[in-house]
Parts: sequence; structure tokens; C-alpha cells
Amino acid sequence: MSDSFDLIIRRGKAVTPVGVVKTDIGVRGGRIAAIGDLGSAAGENVLDAKGLHVLPGVIDTQVHFREPGGEAKEDLGTGTAAAALGGVCAVFDMPNNNPLITDTDAYSAKWRNARGRLWCDAAFYVGATAANVNELAELERLPGCCGVKIFMGSSTGNLLVDDDATLAQVLAQGARRCSVHSEDEARLKERFHIAEEAGDVSAHPEWRDVECAVKSTRRLLKLAHAARRRVHVLHISTAEELDILRGREDTISVEATPQHLTLAAPEVYEKLGAFGQMNPPIRDARHRKALWKAVNDGLIDCLGSDHAPHLIAEKEAPYPKSPSGMPGVQTLVPVMLDHVNAERLSLERFVDLTASGPARLFGIAGKGRIAPGYDGDFTIVDLKAKRTITNSWIASRCGWTPYDGMKVKGWPITTVLRGQIIMHEGGLVGEPQGDMMRFLETY
Repeated sequence: MSDSFDLIIRRGKAVTPVGVVKTDIGVRGGRIAAIGDLGSAAGENVLDAKGLHVLPGVIDTQVHFREPGGEAKEDLGTGTAAAALGGVCAVFDMPNNNPLITDTDAYSAKWRNARGRLWCDAAFYVGATAANVNELAELERLPGCCGVKIFMGSSTGNLLVDDDATLAQVLAQGARRCSVHSEDEARLKERFHIAEEAGDVSAHPEWRDVECAVKSTRRLLKLAHAARRRVHVLHISTAEELDILRGREDTISVEATPQHLTLAAPEVYEKLGAFGQMNPPIRDARHRKALWKAVNDGLIDCLGSDHAPHLIAEKEAPYPKSPSGMPGVQTLVPVMLDHVNAERLSLERFVDLTASGPARLFGIAGKGRIAPGYDGDFTIVDLKAKRTITNSWIASRCGWTPYDGMKVKGWPITTVLRGQIIMHEGGLVGEPQGDMMRFLETY
């Protein structure tokens, strides 16, 4: 074949819709133009991926990059740099900013500030409130919007829809999939004294207990059924919720995080203190075991890092004043590849959870698979590479990771965004190339 390409990836093991195939891949004009033996074809850039696996570009559908309003912790530039260094090609950023992303002006301003600074592609959520219910159907159709985010329980920021009447109104507006933080706000308030009296982060899963999650998710499923609305339950954390969700309608989807699949109480709090604090909490190993069963049963639809950085000084505040959240976008790929190597899930299942699954759920145009016509997004990994995750590797402005010192097998080697190499062997390449993600009109 004598065609010329902007990029040729040679001799890699590509994870395609028809299986793992040793092949060349040619990218032209930002999209995959050819898959197969490209022979003597010329490429402006050529990557030799012999011994490496070429995955569809990883999509992290839950990050909190803190801009606007929290740039001391993270901004869109540092957050997407961390994503690219970790092998992530695209992110969905949350709206609990300051100001909140709940109207057209705030949403447009966020995009204006993002231009020219994104290392990977991005989409932004709009947040649901009682005040913007009637605008949600219009807001969710703004260019680059991935959908509506609902907080049923308070976490970081002031976004909250905690009563059934308002939640029903929100679900009745628009058609895109709503992503929901599902914890029961009334129960959180009733039980906050547990956290205050304990004064120790080990009480976090007792305060925000299993019933807090179960009660909220039951309410959500009932209201979603009545509204006939597609709903995405974020960062699922309890075995009991999974039991409820096994009988879900096909309009309901479920996310798990690497943290809930990797860490467990009480060890996480003994080792990390408040640096292991997130919402919903890391729970004991019984719940982690149930999550892994759900991953391999197909009940979990996608993985999201819930990247939610806070500064070290903030995390060192006495509990419960210590904020909840951990960085995670840069560690999603190596942590989960380590699980692949431990045979807790297959590489193909990892790809479904981080690429084709998100594209299918949210109607992402042009991403999620290695096939002709799709964006030339690739996460190229060495499944045999042994590395140690360290705080010094983390590009996030917060400067730490809950996995500091963790030895892993499997590592991102190169990140390719629409045919442009943006990370190679641990370093960012060129200038930020990130752009607004596109969505199918029917979603």
C-alpha cells in the first residue's frame, strides 16, 4: 500500500471490535484511515508498537478539574495534562465549580477559558438545580455538553437536588442521560453527628452508611422509571445497591471507580487517613468483592476516576473538616491494568469499561473503538512494564495520589489524540491539542 498517512502505528496488538489483532494502523486527517498491513506506506510520524497493546483512547467520564473557582487545587490545563500522562484521551468534567455551571453564560465562559489549554479532548456537564429546571433541556444540547449532573446528596460544592418533587421535575426535562451522585441528603444530615463525635476519618463509612446509598438509589430508580429517563448511577459503592440494580431497566447504567475496586476499609483509613476519604466512602472488602462480581457479570457499564483533587494542607484538616475526594485521572489506566494482569478482568473488558462503553452510553461521536472513520485516539500500553506509582509522577496541582508507593504491572507508554502524539514515554509532547467532544444528535 503506497498511501501516505499523518501517523502510522506499526506492529502493535490492537484491541478492535473483532478481537486483539496484530496490525498496522494508519491515521489521516485525525481519523483512522486504514487497519492492516500497511507495507511500505509512508507516514509523517511512525510509531513502532511491537510488543505493545494499542487500545482505543481511554475516556474518563467523571473528573473534577476545579476550574473555575478552585484553580489552586487543579485547573483545566493541569488536569488534562495529568490525563494525557496517564493515557487518557478524553474526559467529562463536572459542574460543581464556582460559579456553578448551571446556565449558558457560565457554561460558555468555561469553554472560552478552556480553549488552547486542553491536553486531551473534553466535554462539560451542566448541573441541575431547582432554579434551572426549565432550562435543562436546552442546556444539555449545548455543544460539548455531555449531559446533566445531579447531586442527590451533598458532596463538594453547592449543587444539590435532594427532594423528590424537584428531582422528578429535573428528570422530566430533556432526554440525555443524567449522571447522579446517589446519597440520601436527609440521612446525611441526620447522621452527621457520628462524624463530629468520632473526629476520626474511620467513621466516614459509618456516617455515610450503606443505607444512605441504598435509600437514595431506590428513590432514584423509582423516579427514573416514572419519568422514563436514562440515568447513570455514579461511583457505586455497596453490595446492596448492586442487588437492587440487578433488576434494573435498560435505561439505567452504572459506574464504578478504581478506588472502590482497589482500596478497602479499615486499611485505607489506617494507612491514608483523610487522604483515603471520598464520597461515597471506601467501604469494607465485602463491598469491593461485590463490585468485582458486578464488573465481570456485566452489571457495571463503565469506569470513572472521580478525580477530585484537594491540596495536602486541606486534607490534613481534622475530620470531618477534611474535604472528600482523591486525584485519579492519571492513575486510572495503570491501576486497572494491574488488575488486568492479576486476572480480575480481561483487557477486552477494560476497553469496554473505558472506551466503547462510555461511547455507547453517552452517544459520543467518533470515539470508543479502533475502526475506520473513528477518531485516531489511542492509549498504547505495555502490559509487561513494572512501575511504581509515586507522588512525584503526579501532574495534578494537588501533588499526591492515594496509590503512592504502589507497585503495578502495566503502564501507559504513548497517548495519541486524533492522530497527534500528546504523550510519549512519560513526557508531554508539543502543545495542547484538546478540543470539544462531539455527541450524536439522537442522544
